[in-house]
Amino acid sequence: MSSPNGPLVPADRLPFPGAFDAHTHMDIMGLPVDGVLAAARSAGISRVVNVGCDIPSSQWSVACAAEYPEVYAAVAIHPNETAPVDAARDTVLAAVEALAASPKVVAIGETGLDYYRDWSPRDVQRAWFRAHIEIARRTGKTLMIHDREAHSDVLAILAEYAPWRPYSVIFHCFSGDADMARACAEAGYVMSFAGNVTFKNADALREAALVAPAELLLAETDAPYLTPVPHRGKPNSPAMTAYTVRFLASLKNLDLADFCATLQATGSRVFAW
Repeated sequence: MSSPNGPLVPADRLPFPGAFDAHTHMDIMGLPVDGVLAAARSAGISRVVNVGCDIPSSQWSVACAAEYPEVYAAVAIHPNETAPVDAARDTVLAAVEALAASPKVVAIGETGLDYYRDWSPRDVQRAWFRAHIEIARRTGKTLMIHDREAHSDVLAILAEYAPWRPYSVIFHCFSGDADMARACAEAGYVMSFAGNVTFKNADALREAALVAPAELLLAETDAPYLTPVPHRGKPNSPAMTAYTVRFLASLKNLDLADFCATLQATGSRVFAW
C-alpha cells in the first residue's frame, strides 16, 4: 500500500491498535499533515508527538496539536540551535515556557547535549539543558532528551536534579549501549527507540533494547529521518512506527498485543494524555 501523502504499512504488518509515534517532525517532512496522519491511522498508529527544535517549529507543533486530535506537541530549543539564540537566552526560554502552557504540550524537548556535531559550545549547551530541565520541573512536563555522544554529561546533569519522580525523562532516539540502558533503567528513565535499532550495524542498540525493561520503552520515528528496515533510505513517516514496534516485540520475545498495551500504558503515564 502507498499514498502520495506518505507511506503506508502493509496490512499484514499492522501492530496492535493503540501504538503511537513518540517523536516525529511532520513540519520537516514537507507533506500534507492530513495525509501523513491518515497513513499513520491506516498503520495502527493512533497518536503522534510532534517535536520542536526552535521557536518556529515549537509554535508549529503547538498549532498542529490544536488542530488535530491525535497530535501532541513538545517544545524546546535543540542543543545544536542554542548558540545562535544564546544572546537572547532569557527571552527565548520565556517563549518556550509560555508555549509549554498549551494544553496539548506533553513534553519539554528536544533538549540535551550533542557532542557529535558540536555546533554549539558545550558550556552553552549545558546551560540551556539545565534551563530546560527547570522549565520541565516548573511545568510538570516530561523532559525529552537529545543525547548524542554525551551520555556521561547528560546523566550527570540529570543526577543534579534527582529525584525525578513524579517527573518523567525520555531519552529520545536512544543511542547508548547495554550499560547505558541499565543506568537509565536504574534511574527510571524511559528509552525511546527509533528505526535505527533495525539497522544491520546496530548490535549495540539491540543489546540495549534487550536489557531495557519493557515498561521503560517507547517507539518513535524521528521522521523524516532513521527510516526502519525494510524501507531504510526512504523518507520516514509516523506510519513506520509499526515496523519498529514489531521489531522490538520480536527482539524481546514479547507478545505483540501485550507489548503494544505496555507502550500505551507508558505513553499515558509519561505524556498524561
